[in-house]
Amino acid sequence: MSTAPAGDVASVSVFVAAPPAVAFQVFTEEMDLWWGQGPAYRIAGKRRGKLILESGVGGRLFETFTGETGSHTVVVGNVLVWDPPGSLELEWRSVTFVTGEKTRVAVRFEEKRDGTLVTVRHGGWSAIRPDHPVRHGEDTAAFLRRLGLWWGKLMTSLREHVAARGR
Repeated sequence: MSTAPAGDVASVSVFVAAPPAVAFQVFTEEMDLWWGQGPAYRIAGKRRGKLILESGVGGRLFETFTGETGSHTVVVGNVLVWDPPGSLELEWRSVTFVTGEKTRVAVRFEEKRDGTLVTVRHGGWSAIRPDHPVRHGEDTAAFLRRLGLWWGKLMTSLREHVAARGR
């Protein structure tokens, strides 16, 4: 992510009350449990799907669900870096992307006193045309602000899920 141009990245951090190994495990293995529901977060929309992140470089991030035309599997990411418990990176694709369009999500798990600082950086947006549907008609600054809020809600959900597990 260090090669992303300034103004190209939405970045969000959250503190979770668990060591990095646990935070990494929950982030990757329990994604379906903490990831948001509904059309803003799921391809399945209001239908119940399952979000799965396959471990290791080359693994896929995908959602499976049953729709009116049967079962569907939609791949939205591929694992580029898998370095537990410190980091992972994904090539990320919106369902509205065409061949060749992609962004990159880097997740870092940094040990802090009594827990882990999880930081998500989602970049590569300068390669996506300004009028692309994924931007919802917003200029870059407004779009990245909204994307940061979107990731912020997800990271809050991760934090709450980790806290609930510890009880």
